[in-house]
Amino acid sequence: MALIKTSNPALGDKTFTDLAAAGPQGLVESTGQMTLSGTVNKTGVLLLCAVATASWTWHMFLQSQPHDPSVVAPWMLGGVFGGFICAMVTIFKKEWSPVTAPLYSALEGLALGGISAVTDARYPGIGMQAVALTFGTLFVLLLAYRSGLIQVTQKMRLGIVAATGGIALLYLLEMGMGFFGYHFTTINGNGAIGIGFSVVVVIIAALNLVLDFDFIEQGVKVGAPKYMEWYGAFGIMVTLVWLYLEILRLLSKMRSRN
Repeated sequence: MALIKTSNPALGDKTFTDLAAAGPQGLVESTGQMTLSGTVNKTGVLLLCAVATASWTWHMFLQSQPHDPSVVAPWMLGGVFGGFICAMVTIFKKEWSPVTAPLYSALEGLALGGISAVTDARYPGIGMQAVALTFGTLFVLLLAYRSGLIQVTQKMRLGIVAATGGIALLYLLEMGMGFFGYHFTTINGNGAIGIGFSVVVVIIAALNLVLDFDFIEQGVKVGAPKYMEWYGAFGIMVTLVWLYLEILRLLSKMRSRN
């Protein structure tokens, strides 16, 4: 079986190939095999978990008078760090994903709801715009992939993986430099370069969804165990969270120009 690459850390090179090496008996649980429809359904469940907790923190922020970010800050921080820990556990203990994947989504929802509410207070309507664009991108790319309009080739995989890795390194460098008072004002600003950078990042994040679709389809073909439906849905959620935040960032830059 050819090596399958994806830049999503949740769906690494050996996620399914290691399972395939065990042979059919090592892949199938008593509950059955991984299916594409099952993965789609579980992705829907994870999205509902995230939307539910995001709505809760958003409502909490709106109820504060005046609108005070400190009210939701503890929940945002808990969601960020709790979600990260939960994601790491899920990646290393894939068989726990039926429990940890919904928990990850709920925790990320806490963070996303708080971030969205605070941003929406500054730029009214931006939160729903970002949500609509994220879901729209997901469904359009899924339709394009399923119809065969987008063909995932090895060159495409390598290009997206390299671009995503470069973005990750840049963000890590920016974070490290920030501790010493240095900030990349050009790419973070609302000028042409800053907006152009965000557009590129949004495109790369969106293309990662295509790789995730392809990767999950390969897992179905090798007959991965049923719990991998939850793990595949978790991988989609990781990309969606990144895509949503980048879209929100892009819209913020554009709105700040007005």
